[in-house]
Amino acid sequence: MDEVVDAVFAIECRSLPVDHAYALSQAVQAALPWFAGEPQAGLHTVHGAASGAGWVRPEGDDAQLQLSRRTRLVLRLPEHRMADAAALSGRTLNIAGSPMRVGRLSARPLLRIASLFSRSVIFEGAVDEAAFLAAATEALRALGVEAPTMLCGREVALATPDGSYRTRSLMLTVATPAQSLLLQREGLGSARKLGCGVFIPHKDVGDLRPRPQEAF
Repeated sequence: MDEVVDAVFAIECRSLPVDHAYALSQAVQAALPWFAGEPQAGLHTVHGAASGAGWVRPEGDDAQLQLSRRTRLVLRLPEHRMADAAALSGRTLNIAGSPMRVGRLSARPLLRIASLFSRSVIFEGAVDEAAFLAAATEALRALGVEAPTMLCGREVALATPDGSYRTRSLMLTVATPAQSLLLQREGLGSARKLGCGVFIPHKDVGDLRPRPQEAF
C-alpha cells in the first residue's frame, strides 16, 4: 500500500474568504490536473489563528480569515505524488480574488494519534446532529474503525456553484494506531477534494503507543 502523507507548502497570503474551499480546490486542480482524479488526494482548507481549530470562525457573508506567516497550504496525497505536487511551488493562485503565493514544499507523515478531528464532514441526508452521528458510526463501522467517543459541531454551509453542502465538524477517538492511520488515509463522507472528511490530529493529545499484539 502506498504511504499517504501531507504535502505542506509555505505560502504568502494575507487573507482568504472564510468559505474558500471551492475556490481553493479549483485553483489547486487547475495547477495540478491529476489532483481531481487521484482517489487518495484530499485538501486541507486554510484556517487562521483565531478560528479555534475549526470550531469557531468569523461570521458574515464577506468575513475574511486573516492569515499569519506561519499559515500553510496542505494537501493530503499518496507519497508517489509528492514530486508531482512540487509543481505548485513558485505559483501564485487566485483564491476568490485573494492571491496566494506558494513556496517551499515539505512532507509531513501521518501520526498515530488517538484523537482525530475533521473540520467539515458531509453525510448526505443527515438532517440533524443525531442523524449525522448515526451516519458517522455506520461509515466508521464499514471502514473497520472503532470510535468509542464522537463529538460533532454545529452545521455550516459550504458553498459551490451547484449549491451548498451541509457540513459539521467531527472529533473522535479511535482504538488503535492502525485505525488512526486508516481513518487519516481514507477519510469519511464525500467531497474530499473540498477539504471534507479529512482528519488531522487533535491538539492536547498524545501518541497511541503500539500494543504488543498489534502488527505494523
